[in-house]
Amino acid sequence: MLVNDKQHPWKQPQDGDIRGPCPGLNTLASHGWLPRSGIATPAQIINAVQEGFNMENSVARFVTYAAHLVDGNLITDQLSIGGKTSKTGPDPPAPAIVGGLDTHAVFEGDASLTRGDFFFGDNHSFNETLFDKLIAFSNKYGAGKYNYTVAGELRWQRIQDSIATNPTFSFVSPRYFTAYAEAVFPVNFFVDGRQGDGQLDLDVARGFFQDMRMPDDFHRASQPMGGEGSDIIANAHPISPGKNVGRVNNYVLDPTSANFNTSCLLYQNFVNQTIRGLYPNPTGTLVKALDTNLNFLYEAFGDTTCPQVFPYGRD
Repeated sequence: MLVNDKQHPWKQPQDGDIRGPCPGLNTLASHGWLPRSGIATPAQIINAVQEGFNMENSVARFVTYAAHLVDGNLITDQLSIGGKTSKTGPDPPAPAIVGGLDTHAVFEGDASLTRGDFFFGDNHSFNETLFDKLIAFSNKYGAGKYNYTVAGELRWQRIQDSIATNPTFSFVSPRYFTAYAEAVFPVNFFVDGRQGDGQLDLDVARGFFQDMRMPDDFHRASQPMGGEGSDIIANAHPISPGKNVGRVNNYVLDPTSANFNTSCLLYQNFVNQTIRGLYPNPTGTLVKALDTNLNFLYEAFGDTTCPQVFPYGRD
């Protein structure tokens, strides 16, 4: 299906429009699949990633509600795809952040493929040095294309880079999971659906990552896609969740973090630790909004063997 169509032309972001660390959402906003302002509701984001990229429905819902719960305004139902802004409405009480997708360590994380670590000052802008590394790895391991093989090598290298240079490097859940999804999404969503060979052209990649732009006549994936290939990338260079403690090159494993064998723990820790940490004592409409969005998250998680968590009680 053609998605760079007459109804969704690319337009340069205007003053005040917000863009952030996710090249996919940036591109959808610049083509009008999302509001060009960069402020959207969860429903708008879910619809946009499905219609614009053919993201599988449960994946679209899970990542959207996870991001919205930590980075969005649950009362106004507005989320910034970039930095914090008053356009999402009045903030709830601290320690809630409502900082948009730029917010570090609740959804966005270290060792991004084309964005720098938060420790170095800018975790959301396109980084030419890192993209040059993507090009180099694509030439070395992918015959000039970005694919799962390249992703496995580059994902590992970026982890090693952060271990060696970032004393605050953290690679625990949920970042542990999103880091591998981030590495496969360009293969799954930026390759033209008519092509379907899992080989991403580097000029096309630059268009998405830097210019936030689909190539002319771009067709979305031919079938619904999610995190396919994550296992290939993770198995290329296995590493357990952990973080640098106190200094660089001091990566210490964290047995309390979820990993690929404990996905229920991903959900439980996200709710019991991350969400409860941001919203320890909500009341009134805020607790109702939390309950609603947490229920949406659990429905999207889709593992009925993992009991639903009700951090604020059941009605």
